[in-house]
Amino acid sequence: MEVSKNLFDAYHNNELPSEGGYVVSAFFDEESAYTRYDAISYANVKDMYETQEGLTFQADGAKIFMLVEPPNYAAKHIEPAHRDHRHKIPYRFKELDLFVSAREHRIYIAKEPVMTYGHFTVLRPTGSDFSLIFYRTPQILDVFETFFVESLRKEAGVPLRDARTSANAFRKVFSKIVGELSGRS
Repeated sequence: MEVSKNLFDAYHNNELPSEGGYVVSAFFDEESAYTRYDAISYANVKDMYETQEGLTFQADGAKIFMLVEPPNYAAKHIEPAHRDHRHKIPYRFKELDLFVSAREHRIYIAKEPVMTYGHFTVLRPTGSDFSLIFYRTPQILDVFETFFVESLRKEAGVPLRDARTSANAFRKVFSKIVGELSGRS
């Protein structure tokens, strides 16, 4: 069985697990190396349906966000919760761990997940953005860590050593929700 696949392809092929899974979306700025990652653990699915904006889950979810700011990002002084739509995440600086790469990328990782009860929507990717479904496996934390090392390195331009450090930090936060929601389903 595949570990991951394109979220919208899986939806159209009726391959989304209703008992729960993990969705990772990446949104890349068209004018810089600014990258936003949204990672969601979901369970207790009542319904899933496609809208013009994306894919709506009527389910419980726990979200963790990660930002990668290039050294020349002009709005780095603005709290992430107050940025424009494409650059916004629901956290203030004090709610994020900061890692600075050797190339001066600022990598912010949420200290705690955001819980959603009832429903949430995964936005439809545009351009080079993507959304993937990761199926539940006993090795999911290893899979995520490997995925984020590669994505941070290849798509966000973060040096390998710093990508490993950041992916490991993300793994520690994500491990809080891997068991939490799956224990309720």
